[in-house]
Amino acid sequence: MIVVHHLNNSRSQRVLWLLEELGLPYEIKRYQRDPKTMLAPAALREVHPLGKSPVLSEGDLTLAESGAIIEYLVERHGRGRLIPAAGTRDRLRYTYWLHFAEGSAMPPLVMKLVFDRIEKGPMPFFVRPVARAIAGRVKTNFIEPNIARQLDYMEAELGPWFAGAQFTAADIQMSFPVEAAAARGGLDARRPKLMDFLGRIHAREAYRRALERGGEFSILT
Repeated sequence: MIVVHHLNNSRSQRVLWLLEELGLPYEIKRYQRDPKTMLAPAALREVHPLGKSPVLSEGDLTLAESGAIIEYLVERHGRGRLIPAAGTRDRLRYTYWLHFAEGSAMPPLVMKLVFDRIEKGPMPFFVRPVARAIAGRVKTNFIEPNIARQLDYMEAELGPWFAGAQFTAADIQMSFPVEAAAARGGLDARRPKLMDFLGRIHAREAYRRALERGGEFSILT
């Protein structure tokens, strides 16, 4: 049996969605973030040394990293579904976007989250002006232009799905950075293809079933 070690409001929601798209049976073991720090509980380190989510277990296999989990599930259980044929241009695009999601798209979005918290979070009054000035300058000069450049690139490349004409697991992987960009990265109606992508994935029955199984979901990291 496939077991998803599921942390609320995390990347593991993508794994649930993929499993629903593939129609595979699975169990969920739930973990809750600390309400103050929003960090994963120590119990996750008993599953994987890094103590992060997602983690998938099947038999004697324990696998972390959402991209690796998606590749494993599609290759082992997909029976040719949600992946373009080998040797095609769409297959190359599939591989590219599968890695782009975490390798390129997410880092500046995570940095923006961190520097937003520095700007708005509590701190001693005598360091507040300096810390907030530094955070604002880093965001304005580096983080936000980087996010905007990536969103422009994604907008230009999307059509209608990231790997081509057909929905694939690469779209599931890319959903998280696009969701994060809509939540805090400036993604709005100025990039209509990406907004349409969000509308289409939200309308998928498997996406909705995954939300029902996984519980309330919002982008935190």
